[in-house]
Amino acid sequence: MDATSYYGVYPYYGFYRQQVVASSAYGDVNGDGVPDYVYLTADASAEQGSPYLQNVTVNIQDGATKRVYTIKLVPNANSGYNPTVFLGDFTKDGVKDILVAIDSGGSGAFTFDYVFSFVHNQARKLFDFNTYNEQNRYTVQYMDGYKLKVSSLATKTDYLIDISGRGADYLSQLYDANGKLIKPVQGNANGVSGFYPVDMDRDGRYEIQAYQRITGLYNADSFGYVINTLQWDGSRFAIWQQWMAIFGSSGG
Repeated sequence: MDATSYYGVYPYYGFYRQQVVASSAYGDVNGDGVPDYVYLTADASAEQGSPYLQNVTVNIQDGATKRVYTIKLVPNANSGYNPTVFLGDFTKDGVKDILVAIDSGGSGAFTFDYVFSFVHNQARKLFDFNTYNEQNRYTVQYMDGYKLKVSSLATKTDYLIDISGRGADYLSQLYDANGKLIKPVQGNANGVSGFYPVDMDRDGRYEIQAYQRITGLYNADSFGYVINTLQWDGSRFAIWQQWMAIFGSSGG
């Protein structure tokens, strides 16, 4: 990640930690018609060359007054890799909102995601990944006949995945010779692991696509993603469209 130095250095547990500007964008986020400067600052890792950043903070410099405002992110969810800021109008009020995404870097490949409104220089959180993950849960159940059933509790929608191509070594752990489950087995659905602004109808107003990975026997045993397209409904980001995207298998 290309990060620009900011504010110099300061001591931290015997090392020197440098604060950097990790990402930035220009746009009117307070609604006065003057472009503002929105940038993410973070503490660089004490380990030289490491791309891991801590204490990611949102900063807004009012384009008219040059006053700087800050927005703190959730503790324990403000550090990671490749923190990025994107400005776009998600609420359809003609003013750009602030989207922040951070890669956790863990084995689950989770992302820490936020959307803020800053109209009249007042920060309002529109999206928080923790709340979203709590509200969008799934059951993942292995079924007879080499199938995986993914059920969205939020939309009451079921998806069936054919897993017959997984190979004999994998399937023999789960099924008898007739394709019947030896015992009930469940998979898992991860929290948000991809968070992208999209303009589905090309009107300059943005939606969000949130990806949640579907896994089987272990975390690396991936089958695909549930993709929710979220649209602002006046009070929250609601599911507008939902898909199940599955990984293909190599032809034989």
